Amino acid sequence: MQTIRVDLKRHWATYLMAIPVIAYYLIFHYGPMYGLQIAFKDFSTAKGIWGSAWVGFDHFNSFFNGIYFWRLLKNTILINLYELIFGFPAAIILALLLNEIRQAMFKRLVQTISYLPHFISIVVVAGMMVDFLSRTGLINQILGQFGVEPIDFLKEEGWFRFLFVSSGIWQGIGWGSIIYLAAIATIDPTLYEAARMDGANRWKQVLHVTIPGIMPTIVILFILNMGNMLTVGSEKVLLLYNPLTYETADVISTYVYRKGILESSYSFTAAVGLFNSIVSFILIVAANSFSKRISENKLW
Repeated sequence: MQTIRVDLKRHWATYLMAIPVIAYYLIFHYGPMYGLQIAFKDFSTAKGIWGSAWVGFDHFNSFFNGIYFWRLLKNTILINLYELIFGFPAAIILALLLNEIRQAMFKRLVQTISYLPHFISIVVVAGMMVDFLSRTGLINQILGQFGVEPIDFLKEEGWFRFLFVSSGIWQGIGWGSIIYLAAIATIDPTLYEAARMDGANRWKQVLHVTIPGIMPTIVILFILNMGNMLTVGSEKVLLLYNPLTYETADVISTYVYRKGILESSYSFTAAVGLFNSIVSFILIVAANSFSKRISENKLW
């Protein structure tokens, strides 16, 4: 106890700056967990949380046995899997390529261009996609020059996942590369010198020095991404999908929005959200355990 008091007295300014962050998580993350109990109740706004009757796992059973369960689960997992397979390595590859550029001005230009899409609002990005991908949009006009008939990209379910994932890569690849560039900057330059003395060309230096040097960062970010396997940005999906593309576009988060906000099924959507969180927690723990088993890199 004496040690804690001494530490508080010595570093009081640091603890003072931490108070807003702690308060934010307590109020907006841990506080709302009190309301999770409505997932096991027939919640009524008139009766309140305590006054509503307990129904146990009825809402979970309704979700698991519902006609949309497998469609929602498949769409959510597939979109996240595609983002993990194609989007996750994209930022790493860009960082490695930028690191190999020796002309400082050209490197800064490429970095700036790749970073800019991150600062564009999702609403604006969705609007651009709607305009460019319409039957009379820029993409169809270009395809028309090659004799291709106009395609309703956003009205054909087969195109949705590709468009969603590719636009996400375009918007996030530059911003995602920043952390890898920072990790590359911490690698000891003498390792590259030693590799060159051993006859390693630039490709082998990347393979045997750069990639192993940033591997801890890659593993940690991969584990965190695994925790988001059942989480898809609902805002972008809501802006792009329509009833014609529900078969491939409807995900858990959009279903929760329709049932919870539009139909006021608060208990049901709380149960769906809780299921989502539990599975995400299991995935992140499993990914961390797997990483510990095959390497020394882990999140905790």
